[in-house]
Amino acid sequence: MIFLDNHDSIISWSSEEVVVPYFWELDGKMHRYYPDFIVTMKTKQGVVKMMIEIKPYSQTIAPTKKGRKKEKTFLTEVETYTKNVAKWKAAELYCKERNWLFRIITEKELFKDKVW
Repeated sequence: MIFLDNHDSIISWSSEEVVVPYFWELDGKMHRYYPDFIVTMKTKQGVVKMMIEIKPYSQTIAPTKKGRKKEKTFLTEVETYTKNVAKWKAAELYCKERNWLFRIITEKELFKDKVW
């Protein structure tokens, strides 16, 4: 948030103010997803709006049951991953309909000098 407040290219930003409905196949119900940030920024191509989700990298890849991982741990990871994928598909569609960008940022990008 400090980065967003202090970066010259950021025009405005908000946190968890947009609601994206999504369907999760695991429970067969509609849910509400609140993306971490909506950012309006200046780029070389002009002003763009971007929806940003911050997640641990481990939650952005399909889990595997390697080693001695407990069954319950593995099932929880699968549940988290499938829910995230459902949210992100809905977010991508939401953004596409509005001509926004959608970006998932993990610790691999977050702590580099250049996030954008």
